[in-house]
Amino acid sequence: MKHFKIIPSFLLVLFFTACATSPTGRNQLMLVSPDEAIFASREAYVKALSPLATDGKIDNNPVVSNRVKQITGRLITQAIETYPHTSNWEWSVKVIDDPEMVNAWCMAGGKMAIYTGLLNKVQPTDDELAQVMGHEISHALANHTAEKMSMAMASQMGMSALSIVLSTTGYGYGGLTMTGAELAAATAIHLPNSRTAEEEADRMGIELAAKAGYNPDAAATLWQKMGKVGGDSPPEFLSTHPAPSNRQETLRKLAPQVKHYYQEKKVRPVYPL
Repeated sequence: MKHFKIIPSFLLVLFFTACATSPTGRNQLMLVSPDEAIFASREAYVKALSPLATDGKIDNNPVVSNRVKQITGRLITQAIETYPHTSNWEWSVKVIDDPEMVNAWCMAGGKMAIYTGLLNKVQPTDDELAQVMGHEISHALANHTAEKMSMAMASQMGMSALSIVLSTTGYGYGGLTMTGAELAAATAIHLPNSRTAEEEADRMGIELAAKAGYNPDAAATLWQKMGKVGGDSPPEFLSTHPAPSNRQETLRKLAPQVKHYYQEKKVRPVYPL
């Protein structure tokens, strides 16, 4: 049994040597640095969009693209004002023509995309669309990509260490049990963090949108609309952005806390995209 003492010690060292703090003060595991995540995201973004661009499915409606860029540009301006280091990011947003995909995302470093399915099926107002993009931008601001990559790495490292220990015990089936154990570990690690990350992005996103001049009350109405899309087949957005039953109520309570930003009489510049 002494072999199993290695694993807790290994994980303790891992967590204490790779700890960071999110913009909301939450502790994060960071085996992958934000800069490494940005580099990886930049490469992934190009690979993901290149074939779509070849097929003419990127920004093929100037009116829609301009609307998305205007709203997102105002959000980016506020993001840079609050987090100056992001002025060096290669910010980008693309509209992907996929009428069935109800989704939007933002990689590390501000690489964004939104699908026409979300725009057409949800029919968001400008204020509601700002909540979508503000939420996505907040995932990047809070280094959630690097955090998820780090958790996947920690899970893999932990399972590898456990596999080595099991293989030295003489049972002879360590390799056979790792598939299920690794899946269980990934699920246990990722799901709680995903929920926490969503709450963090909600809080940061509604404030960011308010600072950009968009009504924070729209956060609750957006999720009300989102919940009605798809019927028995929830949109992709809800599978990648878990929505607890009290999310609308939480956002409704957050809105008054940031409404003074929205009510400020000032010009909100648009970041050029």
